[in-house]
Amino acid sequence: MKIVAICGAGVGTSAILKVNAERALERLDIEAEVTAADVASVRLVAADAQVILTSAELVGAIGQTNADVVVIDNYFDLEELTAKLDAALG
Repeated sequence: MKIVAICGAGVGTSAILKVNAERALERLDIEAEVTAADVASVRLVAADAQVILTSAELVGAIGQTNADVVVIDNYFDLEELTAKLDAALG
């Protein structure tokens, strides 16, 4: 399973989201590859992803995808990440 965390530049925010998504997945006892990327490369990086994690501001920039796009309001809120990943993957 592949999950992609995206932000505008693909550096800081997506890295934070990636680490916290990995923590949430541990809570759910789910194994997945989590990748951080920028919005410009999302089509290439997320071509085989099941889930894309991002902010509401970037949803429109993702374009056509077969992945579930999950909007995360607070990248530091493990409860939110856990609940939304559980819903997307469950």
